[in-house]
Amino acid sequence: MFRFLLMTIVFVTVATPLTAQENENDFTLGGDRFLAGTTPVHDAVGVDDLFMAGETVRSKQAITGSAHLAGRKVILTGAVGGDAYVAGMDVTLDGPVAGDATVSGYNVQVSDVAGDLRVAGTNIIISGPVSGYALVAGDDVRFESVITGDVRLVAQDVDFVEGARIQGTLTIYEEDEGDVEVPESVVPEARIDRRQMSEWLEADMDLVEWEGRSALTEFLSGVVIVAVLGIVIAAVAPAKLAELRRCIVERPFRTLWFGILAESVMVGSTVILILTVVGLVLAPATLAAALAIPFAGYVVAAYALGAGLLMAMGRSEPKSFGSRALAAGVGALAVGVIGAIPFIGWVCVLGLSLAGVGSFALWLFRPKFYATA
Repeated sequence: MFRFLLMTIVFVTVATPLTAQENENDFTLGGDRFLAGTTPVHDAVGVDDLFMAGETVRSKQAITGSAHLAGRKVILTGAVGGDAYVAGMDVTLDGPVAGDATVSGYNVQVSDVAGDLRVAGTNIIISGPVSGYALVAGDDVRFESVITGDVRLVAQDVDFVEGARIQGTLTIYEEDEGDVEVPESVVPEARIDRRQMSEWLEADMDLVEWEGRSALTEFLSGVVIVAVLGIVIAAVAPAKLAELRRCIVERPFRTLWFGILAESVMVGSTVILILTVVGLVLAPATLAAALAIPFAGYVVAAYALGAGLLMAMGRSEPKSFGSRALAAGVGALAVGVIGAIPFIGWVCVLGLSLAGVGSFALWLFRPKFYATA
């Protein structure tokens, strides 16, 4: 789930600001639809997979494949034939999901999931039936329906309304045993497994023995993720991405220096906000930006590297969707290989990420020496 959250943060951080300055972008490829802008709306028929990002994202029409949605406000009312991956501030899933649903947000409402449900947020309402298992992490969680499979739950306050039932085993992580009251009508005590909160916190810290096959899988999946993000950004904001690429190529050391300054400002502002106490509310946002933007810079720098390698081999500057997609793929593979080099690989990757951040800073603040030609 962490990788999904990171991807969506990056997509919202990079793609949405770029497209907000242009017309809303809409294109299809092999039956899949890509939408980005301020208030994109999906209402077309015959779509397989759907990719959307924006300020307010609405999906009204049914799709046969999977949905990948990210925005400040996300509303999905059309049916999803595959899996749903959704992230935003306010997320509402009213349309039925035939596969699994992975959802994150501040206010989240989910209904009718035929597969498994994985949801994380502050205020969570599960208003429809879930046919598989449910993994739920939040502050205030409300169950209003039937969950057929097992449930793993970590929350501060839990509310079970009339009609809520869990037919599998309920595993609760709590500070003190008995903190969460569960009515007998929801699930009998014999099917409740109460565990200490520390077990949940330590779950992600278990070490897994290294295996060659799993390492190769992780490497290839990382390359694919970076390539796909680069392709999507190149598709929805080609002019801006080309501008950032030229900035990195023409001024590599200057973009690196500005990247270091920009990242230092973001990290430092988080510390200052925490010290002021009043700014604690904003600290999570600046911390999220300090973590997400370097990854976004990594994606953009990988694209720039891929384009540079292709141009060094005699190809022209990427101007078509196909050439941009090729540049994103080549760059993702190149930085993946560089990152695998012992000792110096991580330094090179860090430099690429910071150079990408620097291109954002130069493009955003546009100092006098910055040129877009």
